[in-house]
Amino acid sequence: MTGELIFDPLIPLPVLIALALLSLAGVGLALWQGMSGWALRGLGMALLLAALAGPVYQIEDRTPLTDIVVMLEDESASQSLANRRIQTNAAAETLAEQIDNRPYTELRRITVGDGKGDAGTQLMTALSEVLAEEPNARIAGIITLSDGLVHDMERAPVLPAPMHLLLTGEAEDWDRRLVVANAPAFAIIGEPVTLTLRIEDSGAVPSVGPLARLEISVDGARPEQFDVPTGRDIELPVTLTHGGRNVIQFSVPEAEGELTDRNNTALVQMNGVRDRLRVLLVSGEPHAGGRTWRNLLKSDSSVDLVHFTILRPPEKQDGVPVDELSLIAFPTRELFLEKIDDFDLIIFDRYKRRGILPAIYLDNVSNYVSKGGAVLVAAGPDFATADSIYRSPLAPILPAEPTARVIEERYLPKVTDLGQRHPVTSDLSQADEWGAWLRQIEVEARSGNTVMTGTDDRPLLILDRVGEGRVALLASDHAWLWSRGYEGGGPQLELLRRLAHWMMKEPELEEEALWAEANGQTMRIIRRTLDTEIGSVTVTPPSGDPVTVDLTEVTPGRFEATYVGPEIGLYRLSEGAQDAVIGLGPSAPREFEETIATGDRLDPLITGLRGGILRLQEGLPNLRNVREGRPAAGRGWIGLTPRNAYETRDVTQTPLLPVWLVLLLASGFILAGWLREGRR
Repeated sequence: MTGELIFDPLIPLPVLIALALLSLAGVGLALWQGMSGWALRGLGMALLLAALAGPVYQIEDRTPLTDIVVMLEDESASQSLANRRIQTNAAAETLAEQIDNRPYTELRRITVGDGKGDAGTQLMTALSEVLAEEPNARIAGIITLSDGLVHDMERAPVLPAPMHLLLTGEAEDWDRRLVVANAPAFAIIGEPVTLTLRIEDSGAVPSVGPLARLEISVDGARPEQFDVPTGRDIELPVTLTHGGRNVIQFSVPEAEGELTDRNNTALVQMNGVRDRLRVLLVSGEPHAGGRTWRNLLKSDSSVDLVHFTILRPPEKQDGVPVDELSLIAFPTRELFLEKIDDFDLIIFDRYKRRGILPAIYLDNVSNYVSKGGAVLVAAGPDFATADSIYRSPLAPILPAEPTARVIEERYLPKVTDLGQRHPVTSDLSQADEWGAWLRQIEVEARSGNTVMTGTDDRPLLILDRVGEGRVALLASDHAWLWSRGYEGGGPQLELLRRLAHWMMKEPELEEEALWAEANGQTMRIIRRTLDTEIGSVTVTPPSGDPVTVDLTEVTPGRFEATYVGPEIGLYRLSEGAQDAVIGLGPSAPREFEETIATGDRLDPLITGLRGGILRLQEGLPNLRNVREGRPAAGRGWIGLTPRNAYETRDVTQTPLLPVWLVLLLASGFILAGWLREGRR
């Protein structure tokens, strides 16, 4: 129970003040005039003004409320280092017991784990949420058990009471980490690209020497080792050897005494791209389909096209002097002897032997394919004659032999069952909607994969591998009908684009391939093959304990499965002769980017209300009561601010001046003053 005097004016306060000033002026005038009743009149007016002020004695029935202490327990990944988790649990239990023994005090224990994904320690978010649910007028203090590595300081709330940080970890802790400061997402195959690395030592670093051992591994191969300096940026040239994704792993062996090796490895995934794909297109003669090939290749900005059309064969002798011709001479020696290895693809479009390319040049083309080059033959009627390019040193590398028959009739190109599984011809538009072709060169397939057929299921498109290179034979020169929209046309652009890129060994068009696509800790494993069945994929995580994953065929020739990786790091996949590598998660999780316990991040928030930062290594501090605004921490102690909050259950108000008493006394004073003045 508490009592206090309050005022509840019966008239507006400005009016009451004006009446008081007027009364004071009247009393002053009476005194100046020497009127003997001025004091009695003044008392009467004062009594009336006091009554108008409405004095009331108020008695409240109050129930005291408990103070609330918020204790945040950091259980994020960085707290698992060394003995931090043990320190936190022991301190939390002891503090909880002490707070429970304090009178009128409640404890709110909040556990803070890792944020979603790689968000790190979201301690300020947790604190904001608990403060939003509790009345701030009852918060006596906030105690945080953490290593201080908080990653959401931008969400720090306004604190209603002092905050204290009890720091885990040891003052002697030190750690080494590997940082990739700069790594491009793409790099040109065969050209060096510079990556910037840095090896950082932090904390109480012992005398471990100025150099550290750096290991570099590409796509899971045997790592190469280098001794590099610590504490400064290292520019490292890296050259990608193949297209598609290249997984580069940098690692530093764990040093004696460091906190963790979780941040000693960095994964960089870079896509290898070709600078320019150089294509040599040789057209044996002008024809309607010649521009189709030219338009296709010129539309691709990554293709550097060299195109020659033979307009004036050697047998054409019309007496025109050579110096008066505007035609460009075919640089056969330069192209087929000196610079042939500069090309990624050579296309012979309706080419026939006319003595322009000697046998030695074509033999050099055959060797070019065996060493990794690519040749595409778009056959015309001349392919079935005695002048066919097949009757040359190219015969050993061509996948089919002409029968000398040219079929001149309407037919619809069809994708074979094998072609449905091949990336060049799979997933093309509906074949029953394609337009017809009108000519096909009859050939007998000797090797390779027939992915399309024409009239009477005769081979139309055959793909083959020769040595390290690739060869394709298109037994028709009527693909251009699709581009002209004949009978509705067809996927001519997509088909020829895929065909050209398959021959130039683009990774996404490999018919036998194994790869994975990562999304956080989940990978989608994809196996593409021409076979109808495959085995299980063996997944080897960073820990080295392999597991097998069964794949399901989702489309012809494409098998998939989903696998959730239990660890962060480099995974190796293998199935038959195919293997791949993929990195899951960040190379070093955010929780392990910085591992040395520190109060620097929370210091601005804590010092605002004069809280304290103390190491648990030095012992658990005592709890004291401190007044609001006073220092709330000292050597070996932290303070809680009692809030003395209460709940009012009942209020009783008693007027101090009843109306009848005010009227009686005021009338008496005024009458006495009048009588005194009348006697005078």
